[in-house]
Amino acid sequence: MILKYLKAKEWALVGVCTALIVFQVWLDLEIPDYMYSITNLIQTGGSVEQVMNEGWPMLGCALGSLLTALIVGYLASYVATSLSKRLRTMQFSKVQAFSANEINKFSTASLITRATNDVTQVQMAVAMGLQVVIKAPILAGWAIIKISGKSWQWTTATAIAIIVLIAVIALLMIFVIPRFKKIQWLTDDVNRHMRENLKGIRVIRAYNAEGYQEEKFEKANEELTSNNLFTGRAMALMMPLMSAVMSILSLSIYWIGAILIEGTVGIGSQMLLFSDMITFLAYAMQVVMGFIMLVIVFFILPRAMVAARRIEEIFDTEPSIKDGNVTASPGPANGEIVFSDVGFKYPGASDYVLKNVSFKAEKGETVAFIGSTGSGKSTVVNLLLRSYDVTEGKITVDGVDVRDYTQQALHRKIGYVPQKANLFSGTISSNVMYGDASSERTDEDVKRAVAIAQSTDFVEAMDGGYDAAIAQGGTNVSGGQKQRLSIARAVCRKPEIYIFDDSFSALDYRTDRLLRSALKKETADVTSIIVAQRVGTIMDADKIVVLDNGMVVGTGKHRELLETCPVYKEIVYSQLSEEDLSK
Repeated sequence: MILKYLKAKEWALVGVCTALIVFQVWLDLEIPDYMYSITNLIQTGGSVEQVMNEGWPMLGCALGSLLTALIVGYLASYVATSLSKRLRTMQFSKVQAFSANEINKFSTASLITRATNDVTQVQMAVAMGLQVVIKAPILAGWAIIKISGKSWQWTTATAIAIIVLIAVIALLMIFVIPRFKKIQWLTDDVNRHMRENLKGIRVIRAYNAEGYQEEKFEKANEELTSNNLFTGRAMALMMPLMSAVMSILSLSIYWIGAILIEGTVGIGSQMLLFSDMITFLAYAMQVVMGFIMLVIVFFILPRAMVAARRIEEIFDTEPSIKDGNVTASPGPANGEIVFSDVGFKYPGASDYVLKNVSFKAEKGETVAFIGSTGSGKSTVVNLLLRSYDVTEGKITVDGVDVRDYTQQALHRKIGYVPQKANLFSGTISSNVMYGDASSERTDEDVKRAVAIAQSTDFVEAMDGGYDAAIAQGGTNVSGGQKQRLSIARAVCRKPEIYIFDDSFSALDYRTDRLLRSALKKETADVTSIIVAQRVGTIMDADKIVVLDNGMVVGTGKHRELLETCPVYKEIVYSQLSEEDLSK
């Protein structure tokens, strides 16, 4: 199922490999014929010159087989690495199109394993398979044809050896293949524990929980190790068994040959029979070698088959968020947002997270959302961004249902600042200019956005200024600095709609006040959606929507809600004093 992703050029190379392998097998099987001639010459007193006349072609066949094997190995490696590169690229592109629902279905750790470890397993199987899977049956089959006309006693001994080999391989595969499948899932589990540990290392150390984390990791690691040991020990039995079968077969051929030679009358006939025995033994070893090569594949193929299925699962998973056809607003692009009786529940859940949510945000208007934890504030943002689609009702932007937009067109309208600030490896400038609009922005746009986000002082103080390096995840800047750079990134985009998802939580009150004052001027003509926990951040909003248990329990300005909405009043009095409210 994975080989269907090979391109025409690579299939052509597979054909070339097959032809070269057939040629290599022919060369290998010519060697026993020369051995037969040389043996006869030695027995009948042939000259050195006569022996060498047979020996040189035999040497040429051996060297030709070696050269052909090198070429096949090179071509097989090229095909395998090209396929693995394509599979990684396809997986990355597919995952990019996944919604949060699909990512949660697989888990981040599993997606990483499938794009790395699983692809490596497939690459190894293809590289080895082109060299061995094709060669082994051709070699074994051709060699069997060569010996089929010889003594039936020798043929019977070889047939018994082949049956034993097939039985051993089949028996081991019955027990080993299920374990290989389990190993891939256990690898996911180990990666998940490692990722969790690295991500939460500060909390782990702060709570002296290293021992607890080590126990969790050790449990997953021990299970993976025990499965690897089982499969390793089972597969390790194959090579000794193969060697034993090969040795017993050689002994059987010599023993049968001795009996046949003893029962043959005439020295000439006995010498010919001896030569036949040497030749038959060489062909029989080629048959066994074919099966030994298959054993090498069986070390790799079961895991590769499981890995291929796991990769195919990603390719077969259709994103639940489908692109629409609208690439631009049919009317004025003013960033008007309308939620009409929106209801939402997560896939597979029975309870609604949002119920009958309706509001309108017009151009230049700031609409804020507040409510207790779990009230559905961030879900409103996720639905607007189409991380999920609504279960009921509809959301329109500039009069068009968000499901009718292409995702690129919808996201181009939005400047998004997430709840958890996320920076990418690069520079400050590359992070601020991040996205599809970066080519339209200048250094002046970056400096202006950084200034609005109240970040000029710390940016210019960094080594390199706007070209200062940012580590992956922004680990070399503080939480507040990351948050401000995320805000600068949204400002630099010059969107029609700003979405601030609790984006001021890491800022001190002074910086928060200065930043909101600068943003108010910047966002005067665009729509702003603010999700916040702090009342002070949203008091000046044109419209405040109060959420409680997924429902809108109040809409209006700050003073109105203090008089009409008990939930909002409770939130305000939990954060502000009477003195603060009277200011």
